Amino acid sequence: MVKQNDIFKLRFSKELGPLVAFVALFTFTAIVNPRFLTSFNLQSLGRQIAIFGLLAIGETFVIISGGGSIDLSAGSVVALSGVLVAWFMKQQLSIWLSILLVLLICNVIGMWHGLAVTKLKVPAFIVTLGTLTIARGAAAVITKGWPIVGLPRGFLTIGQENWMGVPISFWIFAIITVVSHFFLTKTVYGKHLRAVGGNQVAARFSGVNVEKVRFIAFTVCALLSGLVGIIVASRLSQGQPGVGTSYELFAIASSVIGGTSLGGGEGTIIGAVIGASVISLLWNALVMLNVSTYWHNVVIGLVIVVAVTLDVLRKRSSGG
Repeated sequence: MVKQNDIFKLRFSKELGPLVAFVALFTFTAIVNPRFLTSFNLQSLGRQIAIFGLLAIGETFVIISGGGSIDLSAGSVVALSGVLVAWFMKQQLSIWLSILLVLLICNVIGMWHGLAVTKLKVPAFIVTLGTLTIARGAAAVITKGWPIVGLPRGFLTIGQENWMGVPISFWIFAIITVVSHFFLTKTVYGKHLRAVGGNQVAARFSGVNVEKVRFIAFTVCALLSGLVGIIVASRLSQGQPGVGTSYELFAIASSVIGGTSLGGGEGTIIGAVIGASVISLLWNALVMLNVSTYWHNVVIGLVIVVAVTLDVLRKRSSGG
């Protein structure tokens, strides 16, 4: 028998509102435009959810770690990693070695962010803003502003092919979602991450290695941004230095829409995934409803403002 407390938690769950919004928007768009339910469009939606979802998961780790932390470099790291994986393959390196090298480079970027924030006490906003500029500039320098094309057919499978009717990139996203959810809910690290985000001083006195916890969070975020860059390069069949613009904002919005508090200490992977699904569906719906592309960023921007405002009001009403 379901306990009354469980019903109460479900009714007021931070994830429930965005989930209802997703279902409502999905249903409305399907009714207005029957082409929305075609396999081609649903697969395109799945690929977009995978991209925004992976970025949202990484951003959620950083935001939960507290201290007002956000990673502004995600979109630029996406561009740089896509360019690098294409460049490595054009240098006759194998597909898997190219992917591995890119992930290692992104791991170093994440480690730098973690060290700068925890050891050098540089605000996360500043250090990731610097990486945003550096990574975007490096992508342009490597390509001289032109996309790197002619990538191996085997590499394109990651971003373009399906397995059992579902995009391979969505399968990758689903696996990482499950693993990330497990780490945040069932491991000591997840408990420590929430403790650090809620109150770093109290967590430190409780024996938590605050620096290590936050270091890992920034590294995870950079790694997932690198993975997204690889997927995007595969999907576009090229290393494109101009991709990923505003992706970090969509990732932050997805996380906040899903219930992650910008103050730290609160948030779930499931919520971030739902938030990313809402953002992706909204973008897809605007296309299917023939809304001018000039309005797309306006609508997404309004959603971001509303999400952040609701988070602030929620914290204020709870006395946080």
